Amino acid sequence: MKTTDLSGKTIVISRTDSIGDVILTLPLCGWLKEKFPTVRILFLGKSYTVDVLNCSPYIDDIIRLEDWQKETFEKQVELVKALDIYAFIHVFPNKELAKLAKAAKIPLRIGTSHRMYHLLTCNIRPNFTRKKSEFHEAQLNFELFRNFGIKTLPSKKELVEYLGNFKPQVELPSHLKDVLMERKRVILHTKSQGSAVEWPISKYVDLANELVTKNCTVYFSGTEKEGLLFRNELPEHPQIIDVSGKSSLAELITFIDECDVLVACSTGPLHLAAVLGKKAIGLYTDLRPMHPGRWEPIGKNAYAITANNVEDPKLEDIYNISIDRVVQAVEK
Repeated sequence: MKTTDLSGKTIVISRTDSIGDVILTLPLCGWLKEKFPTVRILFLGKSYTVDVLNCSPYIDDIIRLEDWQKETFEKQVELVKALDIYAFIHVFPNKELAKLAKAAKIPLRIGTSHRMYHLLTCNIRPNFTRKKSEFHEAQLNFELFRNFGIKTLPSKKELVEYLGNFKPQVELPSHLKDVLMERKRVILHTKSQGSAVEWPISKYVDLANELVTKNCTVYFSGTEKEGLLFRNELPEHPQIIDVSGKSSLAELITFIDECDVLVACSTGPLHLAAVLGKKAIGLYTDLRPMHPGRWEPIGKNAYAITANNVEDPKLEDIYNISIDRVVQAVEK
């Protein structure tokens, strides 16, 4: 296959779903800039992921999906044409965006062959499956880049290198600065907004009680809505601090960067901690396709813990992960 040269051209990477999925798409941007330094990368995502995208050094501009959706289809076509896009990559398939890219006559429109509507809208349709693959989600994203010179999927170590210097963009507000203590700082992010099977809150509380005996300060994070689900169960202790609902996403990114460890199931803050280079300890089921082989965090200090029930895995196996194993991972 002849490699398509993207030098000096504009490419759209479209991933309009959750924070974790967006983070696992970022290595594509680093790879593109390494191979084609003058390529212009536009990342199309939902508004709530913009604070994450701003931390990447490789994205030239961000398009909020909602900004397009509020316009008529005809106006959307005009907006897309004005961007002079050469390639539109549907990393997360979206039927309306596929129709839009075709209507705007973008030269290269790339989407998986496993979406029927791509037969009518995309002119490059790589044939691969995610659900039963042995590869990680971040590796599988590169299947869409075969036309640009990808011959083999990158290793997980290479994925980390393609992240570049992912760094916070805002200052920490005073009310969060004030709770930072001179001990090992451990964030426990207990909920996932339904995106993953979760370790019980009772285990997080027991973990917090154990960690404070190890001279750690423990922070329980989450949205205000999530905080209402666990706040009343937190023990009263000067080294166990509830920061849920007290930050924007951009501020949470900065707060994670000021801490040492984050423990969570497969959710956005876990992936944020990983790309920030923090010790990110993920709690997972061995059941496919939710297992860590597909969804573990990508980072030089990222770890995944399961109940190691690979013979007959079940979702609820995550409940069997012991507190001692997590404590050992925090201390290691």
